[in-house]
Amino acid sequence: MKLRKLMFVLPNLFTVTSIFCGFYAITLCAGEATPVHLYQAALAILFAMFFDGFDGRVARLTKTQSDFGMQLDSLADVVSFGAAPALLVYKWALAPLGFLGLLISFAFAACGALRLARFNVLAMRNPHGGGGNFFVGLPIPLAAGVLVSMIITHHALFEAPPVHSVQGPVAAMVVLLSLLMVSTVRYRTFKDLRLSKKSALAFMLVVMSGLAIAIQLRPAYVLVAYSAAYLAMGLIESAFLVRKRLVARKVGASAGVAAAAVVLAEEDDDEDDSEDVEQEASGS
Repeated sequence: MKLRKLMFVLPNLFTVTSIFCGFYAITLCAGEATPVHLYQAALAILFAMFFDGFDGRVARLTKTQSDFGMQLDSLADVVSFGAAPALLVYKWALAPLGFLGLLISFAFAACGALRLARFNVLAMRNPHGGGGNFFVGLPIPLAAGVLVSMIITHHALFEAPPVHSVQGPVAAMVVLLSLLMVSTVRYRTFKDLRLSKKSALAFMLVVMSGLAIAIQLRPAYVLVAYSAAYLAMGLIESAFLVRKRLVARKVGASAGVAAAAVVLAEEDDDEDDSEDVEQEASGS
């Protein structure tokens, strides 16, 4: 019985460790943070992603899922992937923009919190749904991962703060990530992924693509490439889904018009038949 209680603590330890990594990143960003401090903060958030990715899996393996664990995980995500990356990107590139940079950074943290609240509400409405095969909106850890990959790559290439010309694109990326988190764009969870020849081939292609990028360019570009590919995949799949729904609506509308025409034609035939009957009756 005691062992069973200890097993419930195990996934929560992963979650708390994720909070520690996020808190450590915040302390590194506080004050006059140097490029090295910001790079270390980005690495700390990357480690937080690692622990966050394993707490749910540990809970499922040990069959210790609980509402407490779900709420704790959401609170951890707000700290590690909302507040910490927002402060990090503000210190790294957006601080020279003044209040606008502060507002953009806050929007990232706020949209992440809104996204988590929506996820919790949907999970409580469908407790046995298992989350499905798609996320509704970009998950906040992956949004933080995009920012972290940019910072790590930039430090590996230049080891200096970003120049003024980079601030605009970084601000646009932060706004895009914020909007994607609160959007209804669907992103794959890969929970339905099963070991097969097709999945193994896809995995090998992903790995080989990363190796090719690392060899031809630099290893730091691999994180950016994977992040960009995941963002693009969700947008492309959602675009195809919207197109499919529009086509289905047009087909449904056409079918409805055709059915209405058939009904009207049958009503006209019935009226003609009734008129013929009345004429025959009057003639007789």
